[in-house]
Amino acid sequence: MFLTQSVSRQKDIIEVVLRNGWDYMRRLLTGAKADEPQLPPPAVLRKILIELGPVYVKLGQLLSTRPDLLPGEYIEELSTLQDDVPPVPWSEIDVMIRQQLKQPLEETFATINLQPVAAGSIAQTHRATLADGREVALKVQRPGIDAIVARDISLIKGVADLVALTEFGQDYDIRSLAEEFSNALEAELDFSREAGFTDQLRRNLSSSRWFDPSQLVVPEIFWDLTTEKLLVMEWMDGVPLLSAPVIYEENNGNGTGVVLTPERRQEITTLLFRAFFQQLYIDGFFHADPHPGNLFYLKDGRVALLDCGMVGRLDPRTQRILTEMILAIVDLDAQRCAQLTLQLAEFTKSTSVSQLENDYERMLRKYYNINLAQFNFSQAFYEVLQVARNNKIRLPGNLGLYAKTLANLEGVARSFYPEINLLDEVKPLITDLFRRQLIGNDPVQALLRTALDIKSLSLQSPRQIELLLDRVTSETLKWNLTLKDLDLVRRTVDVAANRLSFSIVVGSLIIGAAIISTQTSQLSILSNALFGVASFLGLWLIISILRSGRLRS
Repeated sequence: MFLTQSVSRQKDIIEVVLRNGWDYMRRLLTGAKADEPQLPPPAVLRKILIELGPVYVKLGQLLSTRPDLLPGEYIEELSTLQDDVPPVPWSEIDVMIRQQLKQPLEETFATINLQPVAAGSIAQTHRATLADGREVALKVQRPGIDAIVARDISLIKGVADLVALTEFGQDYDIRSLAEEFSNALEAELDFSREAGFTDQLRRNLSSSRWFDPSQLVVPEIFWDLTTEKLLVMEWMDGVPLLSAPVIYEENNGNGTGVVLTPERRQEITTLLFRAFFQQLYIDGFFHADPHPGNLFYLKDGRVALLDCGMVGRLDPRTQRILTEMILAIVDLDAQRCAQLTLQLAEFTKSTSVSQLENDYERMLRKYYNINLAQFNFSQAFYEVLQVARNNKIRLPGNLGLYAKTLANLEGVARSFYPEINLLDEVKPLITDLFRRQLIGNDPVQALLRTALDIKSLSLQSPRQIELLLDRVTSETLKWNLTLKDLDLVRRTVDVAANRLSFSIVVGSLIIGAAIISTQTSQLSILSNALFGVASFLGLWLIISILRSGRLRS
């Protein structure tokens, strides 16, 4: 049955692709010689993914987080993909919820709104009230979606195996990309993982030295009701941030409009920047999808961060390099950008460092006369990743999520508060980050640790030097050196040694001939022969040296 469905699905995919005019696929299917796979234009690719259905829309959304793989025009086009689909009838959702609950639905919930507040390809969300009166959001998985996902993942991996046979597929490790997408999609089917991400983010943002945690909300998870297919969390009563020019407060039953002042908008923007900088550069665990629909302005004036299904992680080393990369971009330092890119690289293919630096120089040149207040950090970092891609440098996949997060955050900030000065927002945070990297949170502890390291070094160094000298004098020290182009050096030394030996032989012949000619006249013929041979060999040696070009200055 599954095989029959897969064959039918393959036909559907081929039909959609050919209908949208992907010439590469047409040549491949007709047996003609196909060049390296070229993607269809961005708008056509977006249309193909939409027609193929929800799983492929998710694939497009994942690709939109990989500017290290795709040019900027594709990233921009795919970023507009939304997986809004018609909702599943309540009768099917009712069955799914009852299967997941340990107690009868009527005993668990006082009320449930049968009309969903949102519907996506994986799940839809309903508003409900618990039996104790608390309002919650029910995120319910669409019935049968797991089978659809398994089928389409299998097909995507099959296509990846074919593309992996090309140079394009090997350069960009298409199999790993397909595996990454498969793992991400399968993780979305397990709501308990999303609940865990939400809880971790809630804990991380519950304290901060950069912002007031009471002004930022992450929904509370109701673990006793949450399963792999049902997520129950605190209801956030508000509106998307960009849709909140006016907040209504209850005043004797009448709504009174309260306009968000520029000062309040600036406060909210600063709050968001500081919260995300903490996630990125301190916690190393960040919400990777802060688009406008996931940032809510609540009726009580707080900001809520919703939908933690997509998260990213950064290790301390990567955090440090990315912090330095921000400064290198602001300073328009192409050489430093190249160095940091190579430090981040997972794989490079015959990379020319000078070419990489030149590419960064050309990229950064257009920012020379731009006011730093209007500097677009996320766009510049996208271009950094694209320069790396053009130079066949493979960077970790989590940098795509990092870049996407910066782009979403910066886009929301500029739309919500157009007067924002990003440099003013970033500068104190970067300064504090470098201070933390140098001395940590506790300067006294850092000083003591440094003192202990110096003491350990001072105690160990004399003994290590003594051991080194012992090994040198006892002839037990072995040197293991790796020299680049050693064969060329060896050949050059051999040629020089041969010429030196040849010169000695020629000189010996000349001297011998001179000695013989002074001793007796009977040996003049031998003397002349030796002079002749020596002259010929000497002339040949001079010509060979001149031809080699070694005498040129």
